[in-house]
Formats: sequence, structure tokens, C-alpha cells
Amino acid sequence: MKRLVIATRRSRLALWQAEHVKKSLERLHRDLTVELLALSTRGDELMDRRLDQAGGKGLFVRELETAMAEGRADLAVHSIKDVPADLPPGFALAAITAREDPRDVFLSKKFKFLREMPKGATVGTSSLRRSSQITERFPRLEIRLLRGNVDTRIAKLDRGEYDAIVLAAAGLTRLGLDARITARLEVDEMLPAPGQGALGIECLAGRAEVAALLAPLADRATTVCVRAERAVSRALGGSCTLPLAAYAEYLEKSLRLRALVASSDGRRVIRCDLEGDTADPQGLGERAADDLRRQGAEEILGI
Repeated sequence: MKRLVIATRRSRLALWQAEHVKKSLERLHRDLTVELLALSTRGDELMDRRLDQAGGKGLFVRELETAMAEGRADLAVHSIKDVPADLPPGFALAAITAREDPRDVFLSKKFKFLREMPKGATVGTSSLRRSSQITERFPRLEIRLLRGNVDTRIAKLDRGEYDAIVLAAAGLTRLGLDARITARLEVDEMLPAPGQGALGIECLAGRAEVAALLAPLADRATTVCVRAERAVSRALGGSCTLPLAAYAEYLEKSLRLRALVASSDGRRVIRCDLEGDTADPQGLGERAADDLRRQGAEEILGI
């Protein structure tokens, strides 16, 4: 192949991610021309509702998948945390790249830490996973809906619409906005979303020639970890309507996987912490889901 087209969302972060993959492909394949096809997705257009109320994570990927199915694009670059656990028939994740910092971060112009915030102070997030974990630890705080791209969310903080906001570290780092981070939230206090910090490259399952070009971009350790995390999500329903978190670490001889599910009000949170074989991340993820079920996950999640 001499030419590839990458479908991407129009946000500054999405364009950075697509451009990053474009440059990596062109370095690897000197005779290859890579172009970007920027598209607006339904998820970008619905700014007044949480994603779980508007239709879920698929809102960020459907238009990109349509472009691939119609032959207008050869691949799409996603933040893996925005990709549903089950892809539509005929699509595949051809590569998962090396992970950036998977943690969430706290941004505020008034406070240094969540624990310093007084009763009634407002924290902006659109994530049930984040809001339930914050409410579990700090029920005195008021969680308020925060939608929009990274720049829009920070602008709302700067205008004083929120006392603090919580975002993913990876997005800020990729956009050169590390200086805006007030505090990084360790995974013990805010467990990340499955796949957080990693990029996934999707293509049609039958495009072997595209998959071959993408294969060198895959990072083995990140791929194994993300597969375990996404297996938890898949086993429990795979939707962003679930307040679910999962984070795997590639150890020297094993894989450690932490996961949790929570009620949306943060009153019930159940956790598991398991180790398994790096050769079977899917099995480890399914074991974690079983453990959470035994503790009452299905009752909490209503599944």
C-alpha cells in the first residue's frame, strides 16, 4: 500500500493522537503517504448529557467506523477508554500503542487536593466512574456535569463554573498542558477506566494489509494489560453506563489486575485485586468479573 487514510474526531486531542500515529507510520514505512479525515461524531455534538444517558461510548466511534466501512478511511485512532468492549462485527483493534500515564488528575485554581475541598464545593466530571469514587471518599462534595473537549473543560474551570475538575492525565500530557495539573490521583484513590492512557488503532477485520502496516506500533505489555481490563468490562456489560474501573500492571512474572464497580451515588463500592498469567489476560479479566459478581456487582449495576 502507498496511501492510508486515518479517520479521527475533530478535537485537538483526537487530532494530536491521529497525527502521532501518522508520523509513526511514515517513519516506519518511508514510501507510505498518510492522510487524516477529520469527522464530527455524535458524542462530540451532545454536550448537555452524560454519555450513559446519551447512548454510551459508541457515540465517539460510529462515524469513524462508517467511514471505514464505506472505504473513505482505512483506519481510526481512538483513546481506548472511549471504545466499547465489543466492536461491531467486521472491525478489529489492530494495534494498541504504548501507554501514557493512566492516572486521573485533579485541576483547581482554589485547592491543592480533593481532601481540602469544603462541603458543597463543586467538582466537574461526566464520568460515573470518577463521580462514584469521589463521592465514596468525599460525600460532602457536589458533583456537577462537565462535558466538552479538554480545552473546553479547562476553560469552564477558569471561568469559575467549577471549583475543581478531574481529567485523564494522558490527554493533558499529549497537549502539553501538564502545567495545569494540580495533583495526580494515584490508582489507589482513583482507579482508572479500562484502557485509560492507551491509544487503539481500529481497522476492518478483513484488511490484512492494513493490519500488517500497523503491527509494529503495538506495545506488548500495554496490549496485555488493556486486554485484561477490557475483559472485565466486557464480562460485566461493556458500557459506560456502568460505574466500572479496571487497571492492570505488567509485573516481572505475572499480571496484577485491580477492578471495581460502584453504585452511581458512591454508597456501595466493591473491589477486587488479582494476579494471573500474562499469557491469559482475558481469563484474568473474566476471573475479576466473577469475583465482583460474587460480591454483588450485578445487584449494584442492575444487570
